[in-house]
Amino acid sequence: MAVGPGTLPEFHPVAGVKIGIASAGIKKPGRKDIVVFELAPEARVAGIFTQNQFCAAPVVLSRRHLAEAAPRYLLINTGNANAGTGDAGLADAERCCAALAEKAGVDKACVLPFSTGVIGEPLPVDKIVGALPEALADTREDRWAEAASGIMTTDTRPKGASCQIDVEGHKVTISGISKGAGMIRPNMATMLGFIATDAKIAPDALQVLASELGEKSFNRITIDSDTSTNDACMLIASGSYDGPEITEGSSQFAELKEALSKVYLDLAHAIVRDGEGATKFVTIDVSGAANQQEALDVAYTVAHSPLVKTALYASDPNWGRILAAVGRAGVPGLDLKALEIHLGDVCLVRDGGRAYDYSEERGQAVMDQEEITIAIDLKRGDIRETVWTCDFSHDYVTINAEYRS
Repeated sequence: MAVGPGTLPEFHPVAGVKIGIASAGIKKPGRKDIVVFELAPEARVAGIFTQNQFCAAPVVLSRRHLAEAAPRYLLINTGNANAGTGDAGLADAERCCAALAEKAGVDKACVLPFSTGVIGEPLPVDKIVGALPEALADTREDRWAEAASGIMTTDTRPKGASCQIDVEGHKVTISGISKGAGMIRPNMATMLGFIATDAKIAPDALQVLASELGEKSFNRITIDSDTSTNDACMLIASGSYDGPEITEGSSQFAELKEALSKVYLDLAHAIVRDGEGATKFVTIDVSGAANQQEALDVAYTVAHSPLVKTALYASDPNWGRILAAVGRAGVPGLDLKALEIHLGDVCLVRDGGRAYDYSEERGQAVMDQEEITIAIDLKRGDIRETVWTCDFSHDYVTINAEYRS
């Protein structure tokens, strides 16, 4: 169950980025569960990772390798998170990187590992290493769609975005994939994201893009308020296009950032649309806040309320649950008579209570829709923040109760 059609785009190959797919049989025999990205020697990589202190071994190692060398390969496995595995898990991740590095003829620090799946189980290193020749033997620039499927876990469908733009006379290509459906709550969520462009981007500018775009997209989605151990979102600039190096503050930077922002948002929204058991895609738009923190506090309190989320699933316009969540968000000195709450184009709350023109029929008409906006104007300032979430259904409980079966 998911919201919207969820069809993959026509992917534009990114020059300087090749992808190989293989089956290691980590969780299911024959499943394509290994994805390898091969990057051009001039490529640059930046990214953001989970803030869970129990971060997985591949997160620890990817951070370390990024600081030591220029990445040439990304190694992704599904079916096993290699998290909660202590020193042994770190050694296993290192063995996988070393095996790929040896086969590819690069230093092991040039390999970034990524894992997703069940926490607390030993990584099946021999299976992964055994699948590497298959992945390396058939790397091509046109494997984005297969890679989108290869990184899935509880996802019901692959997720991708792609576009081409003109930046001051130079064609720039952007393609990306993401995975995630549950244990989703920034900062990051149990998700992986890989976005690549053929543009040449200065290292400092690349990290600014990775951080700022990730903050406003993947760090603004939530399914169930759980922050995972394995999250990573990487931005690759292959440098293979025919234009000049793009630096922060340049006109090219602004154009590229706008295009990348759309790709990041499309990939983040696709995760929410495919949230475990999701039947609604919900935008929570908080405006009129005095500062960013109170805007986010209100948005996440509403987004994480089990009562709000179950009402959304039932298409029940029980607006009192939204009002109660706003009231307990911890905003100091909140003026209840000033704020307004809207459900779509229907005003729910005004002057401290139910809006005079609200009717159950109008509220029901909005709640019956698949895509819903809850807009909250605090009337305290000019700060605005948006968070995206979904409902809680019976399927969410079933999926997570049977995850390891």
